[in-house]
Amino acid sequence: MKVVSFIPIKLNNQRLPGKNTLPLNGRPLCSYIFDTINKVDLIDEKYVYCSDEKIIPYIPEGLKFLKRDTYLDGFAVKGLEIIERFVKDVDADIYVLTHVTQPFTKASSIEFALKKVIEEGYDSAFSAVALQDYMWYKGKPFNYDLKDIVRTQDLEPVYMETGAFFIFTKDVFVKLGQRIGNKPYICEIDQFEAIDIDTAEDYKMAQIAAEYLGKNNEER
Repeated sequence: MKVVSFIPIKLNNQRLPGKNTLPLNGRPLCSYIFDTINKVDLIDEKYVYCSDEKIIPYIPEGLKFLKRDTYLDGFAVKGLEIIERFVKDVDADIYVLTHVTQPFTKASSIEFALKKVIEEGYDSAFSAVALQDYMWYKGKPFNYDLKDIVRTQDLEPVYMETGAFFIFTKDVFVKLGQRIGNKPYICEIDQFEAIDIDTAEDYKMAQIAAEYLGKNNEER
């Protein structure tokens, strides 16, 4: 069974220009996920999927550069289009998709979820955070009764996808056109792993988190 990972990355970001190589606690942002994916031994081939060869000096040994078409850098291009192109470019039984913008993703989380797909019959897995709070949808309570307000710890958790990682079989994407199949494993991650850098404010929060994690020697 062939397992392939890929990290899509572009250098022409709109909301936070140049974000993928910005310094984060003394390291380029992209180096975090590069080093993390390098630690996952269950992956046979590991790719950085980028149209710009300027990313090559940042790529460590163990990861391969795969040049993608520049049209995939367009602001209107959807994530599924990037996945579709990569799946056509590189054949595998299982794909592991991770993102530069979630630098605190743990290798252990990826490996744990990947084993669920390889060994336990799940057709996909994705990272998520569990939310246990009073939530509303379309002007009404979503997960609790206004006449019977229970403690938040007693609420049924609602899971929110994060972009830390998506793991899926080739069949899931080819047959369904989705990165999550009909039998997914929801891998709960911690709040640090869920940090996603899209804006300048996100970047500032990530800097604080990186300093904290560095001082406390927490493995990422």
